[in-house]
Amino acid sequence: MIYASAQAWRDAPQKKVLLFGMSGLGKTHVANMLRDSGDWFHYSVDYRIGTRYMGEHIADNAKREAMKVPFLRELLLTDSIYIGSNITFNNLAPLSTYLGKPGNPDLGGLGFSEYLRRQDQHHSAETAALLDTPQFIDRANALYGYDNFVCDTGGSICEVVDPTDPNDPVLCALSQSTLMVWIEGSDEHTDELVRRFDRAPKPMYYMPEFLTDRWETYLSENNLSEGDVNPDAFVRWTYSQALAHRQPRYRAMSNWGVTVSAQDVAQLKSTDDFNCLIADALEARATSA
Repeated sequence: MIYASAQAWRDAPQKKVLLFGMSGLGKTHVANMLRDSGDWFHYSVDYRIGTRYMGEHIADNAKREAMKVPFLRELLLTDSIYIGSNITFNNLAPLSTYLGKPGNPDLGGLGFSEYLRRQDQHHSAETAALLDTPQFIDRANALYGYDNFVCDTGGSICEVVDPTDPNDPVLCALSQSTLMVWIEGSDEHTDELVRRFDRAPKPMYYMPEFLTDRWETYLSENNLSEGDVNPDAFVRWTYSQALAHRQPRYRAMSNWGVTVSAQDVAQLKSTDDFNCLIADALEARATSA
């Protein structure tokens, strides 16, 4: 790790961290807090995915839908209107909407082959955005004078790396340039995330093997064909299983860095609080080694 001890972290003139864990446990909250202090550069992986790597896919999909409306079609063909994505750090809806959900097209679903194609696009984009992290550390310092850097990753990071491979190229690049910090949730946090998702099911990325297995099982158990699937019902059914699938992968990733609890993260009020939390996590790792 780039900080050998709690004291090394406290004394470091440049603090560089990467936050990972389930969506909804405070990664972006902490990153926003650090950025708002004025001393930290906030690199959002999901924002990078939705702008640099999938921006054209998102915009083209919106144009494709607009071309189905005669009034908008004429305006587009004459370059009279512009259609683009207004994605922000705190509003990633254009990206998730493009990913979509599989199932009945009358209910907003995608054909499964198209859904897999978009999932594959996201895998490539997320890998590239993660590998951009060292570049943005240098860029943040050289262009803007930021010494401190926080990488705010998406919940699916554990799906695009192999934490058991000591030579995983993404994890090697990230651990050599940042201190990787797992925000670990409790069973109560998981239950709340499931309840929250059930109220507003959203598209997400899954490992292809996991996704294909869950899709085939859902069709079989419910005696459905692809076009009969309610997209929201499928992603609701899949969500808790996806969290259970991800948990051991996050835990394996924690060996590349340190672990903090979501409960402690929720109590953070300042950069000083954050620095103390990371120092405590480094001390705890040293003690358990």
